[in-house]
Amino acid sequence: MDTFLNLPFFDPEHRELASHVSAFVKREVEARAGVEHNIDDQSRTYVSALAAAGLLRYSVGSAGPLDVRSLCLVRELLSYSSSLADLAFVMQGLGTHAISQAAPEHVRDFWLTRAVEGRSIAAFALTEPEAGSDVASVKTTAEKDGDAWVINGNKRFISNAGIADFYTVFARTGTQTGGRAELSAFVVGAKMPGFRLVERMAMISPHPIGEIEFRDCRVPAEDMVGAEGDGFVLAMRTLDTFRASVGAAACGMARRALDESVRYASNRKQFGRLLAEHQLIQEKLADMVTELDAARLLVYRAAYLKDGGVGRVSREASEAKLYATEAAGRIIDQAVQIHGGAGLVHGNVVERLYRDVRALRIYEGTSEIQKLIIANQLLKE
Repeated sequence: MDTFLNLPFFDPEHRELASHVSAFVKREVEARAGVEHNIDDQSRTYVSALAAAGLLRYSVGSAGPLDVRSLCLVRELLSYSSSLADLAFVMQGLGTHAISQAAPEHVRDFWLTRAVEGRSIAAFALTEPEAGSDVASVKTTAEKDGDAWVINGNKRFISNAGIADFYTVFARTGTQTGGRAELSAFVVGAKMPGFRLVERMAMISPHPIGEIEFRDCRVPAEDMVGAEGDGFVLAMRTLDTFRASVGAAACGMARRALDESVRYASNRKQFGRLLAEHQLIQEKLADMVTELDAARLLVYRAAYLKDGGVGRVSREASEAKLYATEAAGRIIDQAVQIHGGAGLVHGNVVERLYRDVRALRIYEGTSEIQKLIIANQLLKE
């Protein structure tokens, strides 16, 4: 087991969980990690396997808070092998977190039970064609009509679009002073009239993602999550909880790239010597492991503080995501360099990692947005 688990951030239960997840990855994930077709079926298979192993309870919360260290550990260990398995795990959490915090009890219990048992796939529908990082610019609307809300609009870059059974949807229910949207959240089933999948998008790394549309989609009033106008707070609370875990996923990818590089450099000879004996390769390996260690410290510090009841850890979570995702990009780039031409061959592990890691600097808030959050919080202190 990786020595980072000896850090004081972790309890014996976390170390036991890490052993359980590592065994799961070896048994259920690694053999199919390089498969890049039938992504929808693969995603469903991962959700079912994660549920059967009891792992979805670490991303799908109840009415209480998640253990963020456990969330991060599972994401790091899954991402070491497969970004798709990691996506299947975390989307069950992202798509249900607001529900767990604020939905009516019968709505919460219904969807959370189905999500944690892998019987329903969840999605988080916030981003739009004209509203990415600028959440308050959401144009999708929800208007009250008797005992229902009528939703109209489009959501884009929605993970699990087309395979999700339900979506937590954020829509404008009013306008604040200054023209900013008053957002509210709703649970929308994929079979509701007025909901449709517009298109699926082919990304550089296989990913079930696409655009969805709502046209006079009537949602029962009881399926509003929280009170009217609570949507922005619920969305930010979700991101605040899960943001550090993006850094954990980056650490998993970076650790795999480092392991592959050490293995390759220890077996490949050039100019009569192993690559590992060349000082410039040693320099790369030293930089890679140092950046990985630094990234992990930031990630698990943020998770530890969140679990300790500090309250909002916006700056710490943003620092973790910013540094870990940027560092992972550099580490994996160096891994490709160490592998040389072999690292460019489609199907090579580091080639796959090179494609997989890029999205982490964009989703759940770009690196640029993280810097703004960090500076904003610093100036308030």
